[in-house]
Amino acid sequence: MGPHHPSMHGVLRLIVTLDGEDVIDCEPILGYLHRGMEKRAENRTIIQYLPYVTRWDYLATMFTEAITVNAPERLESVQVPKRASYIRVLMLELSRIASHLLWLGPFMADIGAQTPFFSIFREREFIYDLFEAATGMRMMHNSFRIGGVAADLPYGWIDKCFDFCDSFFTEVVEYQKLITRNPIFLERVEGVGIIGGEETRNWGLSGPMLRASGIQWDLRKVDRYECDKKFDWEVKWQKKAIH
Repeated sequence: MGPHHPSMHGVLRLIVTLDGEDVIDCEPILGYLHRGMEKRAENRTIIQYLPYVTRWDYLATMFTEAITVNAPERLESVQVPKRASYIRVLMLELSRIASHLLWLGPFMADIGAQTPFFSIFREREFIYDLFEAATGMRMMHNSFRIGGVAADLPYGWIDKCFDFCDSFFTEVVEYQKLITRNPIFLERVEGVGIIGGEETRNWGLSGPMLRASGIQWDLRKVDRYECDKKFDWEVKWQKKAIH
């Protein structure tokens, strides 16, 4: 059955059983995202294939590029220059923030709070401006390469990145004022959809879902990819047990 929501291009298949015009059963099947991507890779070089992998998940295009180049780098023990590794980390962390913003803004709009949506998307656009300046593309970047990145950062990019970080800290405070203690927000989310630590393990959840369920686990600490071991930071997680 389809088509579905525009963002579900390949990620969800619904098999429905009909009795006339009545739907009597529906079986959702998750995971149909690759759409033959593996087959396409068989007769292409990594350089030719990288534009495809950015389409796997348009909220994490830098990450799909990273895993595509990290695998051959590890297999062949390719040494990535320090500057290139730092550039990768910058792009990955900005991508992480943009992804979270794209969740938070529409989520607030879905539960009836439209005002935060506009503020949140403003910051997301600033991140995309940084991506565009560094890669030429706002979303499908095609920036990572085996052994480094496609190009160095342009002049003035670091200053603009610092400007964004400085302003973003202020905006996070604004988000907290608009959202955290909003009675409508609390009424609609408190105690809803709680997932315990054991469930997250059984279901194979990861990332923020895992940490919010009371498990102190972050791939950046466990895997130490790129130059993350050079940074001193703490994993943010729900310290109170979830039941």
